[in-house]
Amino acid sequence: MKRFPAYLSLLLTATSLLSGCKGDSAAKTEDTKAPAKPAQPTNPDQITVSKAQVQAAGIALGGFTRQNMASEVLANGMIDVPPQNMVSISAVLGGYVQAVQVLPGQFVQKGAVVAVLRHPDYLKLQQDYLQSRARSQFLAQDLERQRVLDVEDVGAKRKLQQAQADYATEQAAQRSLAAQLAQLNISASRLAATGHIQPTVNLITPLGGYVKTVSINPGQFVNPSDVLIEIVDRSDLHLQLKVFERDISRVKIGQPILFSVPSRGAAAGEVLHARVFLVGKAFDDGAHTVAVHAHLDGKEGDNLLPGQYVAARIQTAGARVRTLPETAIIQAGELSYAYVQTAATDSNATFRRVKVRPGPSAHHDVAVTPLEPIPDTTRLVRQGAYFLDAERGKGQGGDE
Repeated sequence: MKRFPAYLSLLLTATSLLSGCKGDSAAKTEDTKAPAKPAQPTNPDQITVSKAQVQAAGIALGGFTRQNMASEVLANGMIDVPPQNMVSISAVLGGYVQAVQVLPGQFVQKGAVVAVLRHPDYLKLQQDYLQSRARSQFLAQDLERQRVLDVEDVGAKRKLQQAQADYATEQAAQRSLAAQLAQLNISASRLAATGHIQPTVNLITPLGGYVKTVSINPGQFVNPSDVLIEIVDRSDLHLQLKVFERDISRVKIGQPILFSVPSRGAAAGEVLHARVFLVGKAFDDGAHTVAVHAHLDGKEGDNLLPGQYVAARIQTAGARVRTLPETAIIQAGELSYAYVQTAATDSNATFRRVKVRPGPSAHHDVAVTPLEPIPDTTRLVRQGAYFLDAERGKGQGGDE
């Protein structure tokens, strides 16, 4: 019975050792657990970053700037040339095509031969001119004889008057035939001097430029109403736009235009410049649009072709509005956002995104209308907004 206290002491010692081991094991288990995730922010539009992150991301703060931002009138149209810079060449008299001297796209000088025609009527016209000229010479001599006889009071007055009338009539016929020959590009004076009748006539371009279309081939018969060849002078390319009735009152002479040519493939996004020089005063037939013409700036038209479709933005007068740099605007679907600083300490800074409605842009600045009241004294993120938006997205698990 004396041994009982000794056994009791050993039992208590073993129990305390076992409890100590269990405590150490529990402590080790607590130490090996992963650290808990930070609590999600209560405001999903808010993000807090460290000062080091602000500096690394190059975040720049500032306020709104105010400037005159032009509003825009959207218009469609085409590259065109004035009527006097395009010529359609036809035959004055019908004939057969003997030769074609040009190809589409070829540049021709003013006065160049573009085609050669032949027809018996050309020969007959030259023959008629030579015969009329010969008759005129005879009638001139006869008129001179009648005048001499009249002076000597030998001939009758009637014969003198008849000679004068015959000579004047033949002179008129000769001048008419000479004019017809000139329209066929045949020199009447050369024909009179040489007597050589040309079997063919040349079609000559009255305008220098590029051949747009060639609608003939050798052996083909052409009528005076047929357009054989078209030539375009590209020296005065301009825009011909159609502006809707609701917008025409905002368009004025001298306003700048930004336009692009969708058909240019990789260069379709290139922005070209023009300026309004003429605003129509009547609606187009069948459509409530008004024609607006604009001159191209500088050498903008070097690579453009008449007939190309264009999408244009006419820059009209605008009001003085709040603006932010393009780098400050975050586009998210149908909404746009900017970031404002709400708090700052020595170690971190807090930002909140706000909804804005973007407007016209110019020189990398965008007119913005906040969808909630924002004082002009608010510090906004002018650069680095995309970094903040990415960090905010991480905090939301990538979900909006």
